[in-house]
Amino acid sequence: MPTRRGRRWGVAALLAATGLLGGCAAASVAAFVYEQANDGQCITAGCAATAMVRHAIDKATEGDPTPCRKLNTVERALSPRCGPYRAGTLLTRDVAASGLPQCPLTIAARDPALWPVLPELLSKGASPEDCDVPPLVALAHATPCPDFSRAAPPSVAALRWLAAADARAIHHDAVRLLSCPAARAAGLASVLEDWLAHGQLPARGLPFGVLGALHPTHLGSPFSHALEAQGHTARAALGPYAGELGGGFDAALRDGHLAALDWWLQRVPDLANRVPSRQANQLPWVPLARVITPSYLTEPARQAELVDYLLKRGADPWRTLPHEPGQSVITLARRLKSPSLERLERRT
Repeated sequence: MPTRRGRRWGVAALLAATGLLGGCAAASVAAFVYEQANDGQCITAGCAATAMVRHAIDKATEGDPTPCRKLNTVERALSPRCGPYRAGTLLTRDVAASGLPQCPLTIAARDPALWPVLPELLSKGASPEDCDVPPLVALAHATPCPDFSRAAPPSVAALRWLAAADARAIHHDAVRLLSCPAARAAGLASVLEDWLAHGQLPARGLPFGVLGALHPTHLGSPFSHALEAQGHTARAALGPYAGELGGGFDAALRDGHLAALDWWLQRVPDLANRVPSRQANQLPWVPLARVITPSYLTEPARQAELVDYLLKRGADPWRTLPHEPGQSVITLARRLKSPSLERLERRT
C-alpha cells in the first residue's frame, strides 16, 4: 500500500509531468482521463483537467476508503468521516438502493449520532420491513438505554414511528429499551401502552415474557400492574426467550435494583436460590454465586450489600452449583478468595 509520502510524490510527479507536456501529448493525457475516470462525461478542457487531477489522486490513494465525493447521498449521510449530514440532501433513488451492506434505517437507528438522518430516510421511502435486523432491536443491542434527551424532536418522532410501524419491534430487547428511564423521560414508553391497548402484548403467545423484558426500574409501575391485570406473571416471564439482553431478574441483580429485586422475590421467592436459564439448553444459576463472581456486578463495591440482601431473603450459601456438582457458594467463595467469604460463613 502506498505510504502517505509516496502518495504526495505520486500526485506531484504526475502533475509536473503533465505540465511539461504540450499539444498532442497533453491532449492525450486529458483524453485518457476522459475515458478512464469520467465514463465519457467530460467535454471541456477544464473538466478534463479536473478529472486528470482526480484520477491522479485516486491512483495515489488506492486502497484507502472510498472518497466521499464518490459515495451516493445515503452513503455520505451515514459516513461520519464525510462531515455532518445536511437535511434535504438524500436522493430517493439512493434511499431505495443505497448499496450499503446493511439497511440504512438499521445503521441510522443504532447510532445516536446518525438519528438526524432518520426522518428524511423515512420520508423518502425507507421501510423497516426491508431490514434484516429491526432498527429498534439494533439500537437496543448497541446501547440498551441511550440518552434520548439529546435527540431533536423529529428524530424522537422517527424512533417512535419505527417502534409503532414495525411489528418485529415487539421484541424482548426493544421492550427493555423502550421501558428504560431515558426512554420514559422522552415519552417513548407510551408505545408499550399502545401495544397493550391494541392487544399486541397478549399474556400467551409471545416468544418472551413482557414482565421479564421490562427495565427493572419500570416494575411496580402502572404499566406493569396493567400487564399483571391482563394475565402476565413473573414466573412465566422467567422462561426462555430470544434476545441478547439479560433476563429481568438478572438485570435487577446485576445493577443492584433493590426495589426490582423485592418485586421479583415477592412473586417468586425461590429465585433467591435458583434462577431458570434463559435458554432451554442452559443450566439454571445461583444468585449468590453470581454476586460474588468478579465483574458480574455493575458496581462491584456493592457486593457485600447484595450478599446481605440475598441472605436475608433466604439464600443458602451451601447451595450446590448446577454447573459444578459437589461445589457450593461457600467453596466458590473460598476458591475466589472472595471478600464476602466471612459474611457467607457467618450464616452457616
